Amino acid sequence: MTYCLGIKVKEGLLAIADTRITSGTETTNAKKISVLQSGNNKLFLMTSGLRSIRDKAVTYFEEILDGPTLPFTKMYQAVNAFGEQLRRVKHEDQEALMTSGLVFNLFSIVGGQLEDDKEHKLFLLYPEGNWIEIGQATPFTIIGNSGYGKPILNRVINFESPLNVALKTGLLSFDSTRVSANDVGFPIDIVIFQQHNGELIEKRLYEQDISNITSRWAAELKKVIDKIPQDWISNLIELDKIPVDQ
Repeated sequence: MTYCLGIKVKEGLLAIADTRITSGTETTNAKKISVLQSGNNKLFLMTSGLRSIRDKAVTYFEEILDGPTLPFTKMYQAVNAFGEQLRRVKHEDQEALMTSGLVFNLFSIVGGQLEDDKEHKLFLLYPEGNWIEIGQATPFTIIGNSGYGKPILNRVINFESPLNVALKTGLLSFDSTRVSANDVGFPIDIVIFQQHNGELIEKRLYEQDISNITSRWAAELKKVIDKIPQDWISNLIELDKIPVDQ
């Protein structure tokens, strides 16, 4: 399993991906975000699923981009191109995978802004190569282990959220997943696309880099729970009548 998060806010885009790869009892680390740039055109791609499918599809996609200029000018065209490579890999490998008892499985998140896009874009691709665009109503998407990290995003993030708030909340969303799932872990790769200047920043963070944030989050969460009034509990259950184990 993995954890890949894409967020779109007014100020830009954020991508967070863990690097843990689990195969049986073995655990390794591998990069799950690819950053592709050509002049002022910048996009990122991250995946969750079978590593062999990912590597092959990304290699085919990078071949399309291998040149002085990108062969497309809008993000949806790039997403379509990657979807075509997914279908190509499926045609080539699905039968062999099924024979080995494996399912063709690769979800992808693609984000960026190309020269003819009016704004930055974020897309979720399915294994079949079809996609949906992530919009303002629900400005984030997670692939991989999504259950533990969604609650904080649902409560905090909206399209108007500042990019630094998106980053802070995204890191806590990852941490919530990490402490609950042993197949998600550090280090994590982060990509930030800033709308105002078109700059794309890529960075790798280790556990010690954000330990002050995660430990503060855990401590503050405990404090908040302690501060929540509990008199109302007596309306639900009479605690004084619960027998005490002898």
